[in-house]
Amino acid sequence: MEFDYVVVGAGSAGAAVAARLAEDTSVRVALLEAGGPDAKQEIHIPAAFPKLFKTEYDWDYSTVKQDGLGGRELYWPRGRTLGGSSSLNAMMWVRGHRADYDGWDLPGWSYDEVLPYFKRLEGRVGSNEGAVYGTDGPQTVSEQRSPNVTTRAFLAACEAAGLTRLPELNGPSNEGFAPTPVSQRRGRRWSTADAYLRPARKRPNLTVLTGAHVSRVVIEDGRATGVEYDGKRVGARREVVLCAGAIGSPQLLMLSGVGDPGHLREIGVEPVVESPAVGRHLRDHLSVAVLRHCPRPVTLTGADSPANIARYLLARRGPLTSNVGEAAAFIKSDPALPAPDLELIFAPVPFTNHGLTAPAEHGVTVGVVLLRPESAGRITLASADPAAAPAIDPGYLTEEADLRRLVHGVRFAEEILGTAPLKGYAAGPLAPYPGADDDEALAAYVRAHSETLYHPTGTCRMGTGDDAVVDPELRVRGVEGLRVADASVLPEIIRGHTNAPAIMVGEKAADLLRG
Repeated sequence: MEFDYVVVGAGSAGAAVAARLAEDTSVRVALLEAGGPDAKQEIHIPAAFPKLFKTEYDWDYSTVKQDGLGGRELYWPRGRTLGGSSSLNAMMWVRGHRADYDGWDLPGWSYDEVLPYFKRLEGRVGSNEGAVYGTDGPQTVSEQRSPNVTTRAFLAACEAAGLTRLPELNGPSNEGFAPTPVSQRRGRRWSTADAYLRPARKRPNLTVLTGAHVSRVVIEDGRATGVEYDGKRVGARREVVLCAGAIGSPQLLMLSGVGDPGHLREIGVEPVVESPAVGRHLRDHLSVAVLRHCPRPVTLTGADSPANIARYLLARRGPLTSNVGEAAAFIKSDPALPAPDLELIFAPVPFTNHGLTAPAEHGVTVGVVLLRPESAGRITLASADPAAAPAIDPGYLTEEADLRRLVHGVRFAEEILGTAPLKGYAAGPLAPYPGADDDEALAAYVRAHSETLYHPTGTCRMGTGDDAVVDPELRVRGVEGLRVADASVLPEIIRGHTNAPAIMVGEKAADLLRG
């Protein structure tokens, strides 16, 4: 099979790249996805996303043991279906802060230069004060349909604690608090499979292959000429674009011989291009839950009751429309900082173990998120077998400053939970959270119970120096006809969430590919 473009990975970025390229009817585009169709009902019911974890729709990764977390191995879910992680995430639409993009100091990637791509992809429904969002794009962004009563109390509590109420969470500065905009349409998840692929698949020049687990990029005489999967070859006359995410894209580069030569030889892969930065610069948002008992039966506990299921199916209303992370506040651990370094996510339910364990009682959660970790890690090959998961080492809390800031965030979360608006909704600590004791006890709790917020970045870092894997036009250094377009190219992790930026990268990549 021969195509003009071959795109690997039908997730947040890959769906956008393929759909936009296929708008040109003179080219043929192939989109290869390792997972299957996004047919499962739980994909489309917002509050049901934890039911997708550790299923066939999830890569079900685990990290190596983390010394900074007491030797724990952390579970990392990643989407393995059309739409990728946009089909099983918490749908929080949070672009980040102006300082993130301006701080990269890369031509074409400043905040003012990427903002038109955000607006091009967005189809905002509802409030759009200050024309923050685009309104005609394929990716619907809406307000929560049935916010929980405790979420309204959390927002009032943030104001009582002295934080700034934001008219929108996605303005140039996100310092302050607001309800979370969500990637939903009329109470239903709206993934990139919905936004981009369903319309695009009507075009005869786009071929979407599911169950196509790519094993390597074919590189001949310094040029990418196609990919291989299941013993088959798909040729690319123009370019191959890797959109397999911050884990899959560096893994594919290394399996194809692009990476640190010493590491590749150790694993049994013949080096083709020396690129030591492949897999390095891994950063992720670490989060720890502050849990409180709720004495009133008003939270999302029991959201999947027959009555709520009926309400959702008949009217797309009720607790099953919740994305769980219904509100967010962005704060600074030090007033001297130029932008927030902590996020507080409010969930009107006890959210532990990634939601895999059903809550036994009513409660609320404030997730404290470290936005700008100093700790960094690496992804390496564990085997030359493409079916084997790579070794994921985020290096969590290897820098002591990260732990101090998380403890500060827990203290501030306690302050908010103690304000008058949350009186009656936030009572005593809920296990495993022990309550605000001394800093040493809180630090031990953070090490023992923090988890990923699902935002790995940086493993195919974009830049202009030798520590970059791709240049500012997303071209892989040392290989012609090969680009990477997904969250792996972000030079530094953003003060937000990664779904919206990944789609933005996909939109911009399509323009770069089309010249």
